[in-house]
Amino acid sequence: MQRDAIDFGRDRVSTLFRKMFIPTLLGMLSICAVTMVDGIFVGHGVGAEGIAAVNLCIPLLMLFTGVGLMLGVGSSVVASIHLAANNEKAARINITQALAVSTLLTLLFGALIYLFPSATARLLGASDTLAPLTILYLFGFIPGLVLQMWDSIGLFALRLDGSPRLAMWVNVIGALVNVVLDWWFIFPLQMGVFGAALASTLAMAIGTIIVIVYLGGYARNLRFYRLKMTVKCLRLTARNIGYQCKIGFSALLGEATLAVFMFMGNVVFMRYLGDEGVGAFGIACYYCPFIFMIGNAIAQSAQPIISYNITGSHSRAVRAQRYALLTALGLGLAVTAAFVLLPSEMVVLFLPLEDAAAKIAVDGFPLFSIGVTAFVLNLAAIGWYQSVERPWPATIFALLRGVVFLIPPYLLLPSWLGADGIWLAMPASEWATLIVIFVFYNWKKRLASNHPRPSGVNIDLIK
Repeated sequence: MQRDAIDFGRDRVSTLFRKMFIPTLLGMLSICAVTMVDGIFVGHGVGAEGIAAVNLCIPLLMLFTGVGLMLGVGSSVVASIHLAANNEKAARINITQALAVSTLLTLLFGALIYLFPSATARLLGASDTLAPLTILYLFGFIPGLVLQMWDSIGLFALRLDGSPRLAMWVNVIGALVNVVLDWWFIFPLQMGVFGAALASTLAMAIGTIIVIVYLGGYARNLRFYRLKMTVKCLRLTARNIGYQCKIGFSALLGEATLAVFMFMGNVVFMRYLGDEGVGAFGIACYYCPFIFMIGNAIAQSAQPIISYNITGSHSRAVRAQRYALLTALGLGLAVTAAFVLLPSEMVVLFLPLEDAAAKIAVDGFPLFSIGVTAFVLNLAAIGWYQSVERPWPATIFALLRGVVFLIPPYLLLPSWLGADGIWLAMPASEWATLIVIFVFYNWKKRLASNHPRPSGVNIDLIK
């Protein structure tokens, strides 16, 4: 397995960001493409009810993904700092601990879902019509949750170890396998939503095998480390995992808040427009991972550069974040244009335009697009605070965009604007959060300029 030649401390920042961003973005978009193809096959093979049932499961699945990202971000930031200090052993221990703990947690909660499937479906908001399909999808996907954890955390380790292209191929290969299995299970075998979930699980197994093989013997620095089971080592593991969770908690919130967005949307659309409204919102939710992954790819690409250089070369870290924000702005505007100019073309991939759910989605996409650019910029900005070990601002901003500024619009705007208000809830939340981040940054900048440090480094800007 060939490694990329990357030196986070010496290579040009623009070159480093490009080397990290392009494969990271392509890899993440391949995951989104799988999700979208999954929805296309479900829409044409099962119908709008199938899309609605899958969409009801997505918030739960995103919470598990969020735990993987939390430990992935946390372990990667900590390992970056240890590697910069030439402490390879500590870096390996942190990565291994993250993988071990995530496995145990996922097995526990997956078992609970298997024991109480009907209660889980009801909790997710399934109606009597959608509950059987929702349970079928859960049964097919739950076995893949452990694999999803390993993929999430392992890909952070691969990129930090200097192999972003391999991380990309893990996603791309899994995506191609998923597409083939989706078609086979849904159409020739007529397995419906269960087949779609099973295809995803089997595709993730391939990525997990690659991660295990690489970290088991091919990694440059971050190979597995054999953990001891003594009381002292367990206590140190708990301490390390706690610190990783503290750093990466805003990444969990990023997924959790997206889950809140989908859950609240499902509930409100069900209330105002019934199953057709949930189906329409489900189409939008198939595109949401594209937006989220663009912001996530930008943040994750800048993260190792920032974390590695923040203490030794602050200016390099700042340049990396500047590239991240400019990239977020450009791509956010491009995606916004697609939603405004091509709503019918985006919807018809999933359902015929004469379908009631499709008509609702076509009308709502231009309104929904108002928040896309702010969405991507917020993720890039939050990624900065994660990368420099400032978890509290990152956590607060994540809570603002996903809870504090999101739930009230979902509750209030539909009563004022009808269905249009549901589509505008996300834009209202994202732009309000971006304004808060802008005000906070400029406030800290003024404080730093009024009380400069002797070294000339405005460290307060990251606190």
